[in-house]
Amino acid sequence: MGDAAAPIRILGVDPGLRVTGFGIIEKHGTRLAYVTSGCVKTPDDGALPLRLKTILGGLREVIAEHRPQQVAVEIVFVNVNPKSTLLLGQARGAAICAAVDAELPVAEYTALQVKQSVVGNGHAAKEQVQHMVRRLLALPGDPSPDAADALACAICHAHGGQGLGALSTAGLRVRRGRLG
Repeated sequence: MGDAAAPIRILGVDPGLRVTGFGIIEKHGTRLAYVTSGCVKTPDDGALPLRLKTILGGLREVIAEHRPQQVAVEIVFVNVNPKSTLLLGQARGAAICAAVDAELPVAEYTALQVKQSVVGNGHAAKEQVQHMVRRLLALPGDPSPDAADALACAICHAHGGQGLGALSTAGLRVRRGRLG
């Protein structure tokens, strides 16, 4: 039985200064279908402005070619090295600018939310995310880690940020943290 609603095309983005993963899926009611995925790679010897331009341009091309209707981007949290966190935040900003420039709505999810939604465990290993993305989208093989993370972000958005993780908390009272 087909769903009467038109499919929704979602672009997921896993921002990185060297490699930014992207993945596009379509949501047909409750079913998910793989469209494409890949990575935008920046020059190893490139200065920061050139890397940001590469990310922006690469994602603009993906958006122009595949015409997503919504974008989901992973939120960057502070890690051990504040300088790395700031640089990663700039890569994330370039990704968001590509979406906003195309007048697309942007949703943001933490890595914990994405992993919880796709694997059912917010602390899942990258290999587990790759495997579940492969299974959920019926792919012939595991996508690259960066593309898998981007596809997982799109899947999380398609599931309203809940997905499989909602099963483990069904009937329980859950406290949600606040950002900011």
